[in-house]
Amino acid sequence: MSRGFVPLVVAAALLTSCSGTAEPAAPTTSAAATSGPQVPSPLPTNGLLSDPCGVLTEAEAGTVGLASPGKEDTSTAKGCTWKSSSSEPNQIALTPLPRNTGGIGDVYAQKAKDAYFEPVSISGYPGAYADVQDARSQGSCTLWVGVTDQLAVSVIPQIQEGPHQSDPCGVAQNFAAAMITHLKAQT
Repeated sequence: MSRGFVPLVVAAALLTSCSGTAEPAAPTTSAAATSGPQVPSPLPTNGLLSDPCGVLTEAEAGTVGLASPGKEDTSTAKGCTWKSSSSEPNQIALTPLPRNTGGIGDVYAQKAKDAYFEPVSISGYPGAYADVQDARSQGSCTLWVGVTDQLAVSVIPQIQEGPHQSDPCGVAQNFAAAMITHLKAQT
């Protein structure tokens, strides 16, 4: 899916936030993709790609306030959605995007098209808060994390109520850090 379809994806995500999540808009691969930061040490991704819901154990999900297990979402790409353990409408969706072979570099290559773009490091791995529409004030923040130089993962919380609604990017960062810790343990 090209990033041009993002307004439709964002609208779908907002409309379906209680019944599921839409796939995040995938950055398109380009020659400029190599302009992004490199992944310091590639993480194992076989489990992430084959079973995205297995990226957190029940205990790990609990430490970031999520009910386990997550629910697989294959509506457009193979991903997983976890509900908050304390507030049913709140959730986090994780989607690895293997078709974008430039990894986090693809996200960096598209930054001129984004409504917001903020580079970030998550547990030493390159990432960026970025999307073509800025829904952070409504409780949603798209975080992209490079897990290999060829694979980026999107983490999108949808916080509809509670104290974390004003900081969805912090929720995404905590989840991504737990995911990286889990993947590092598999090496």
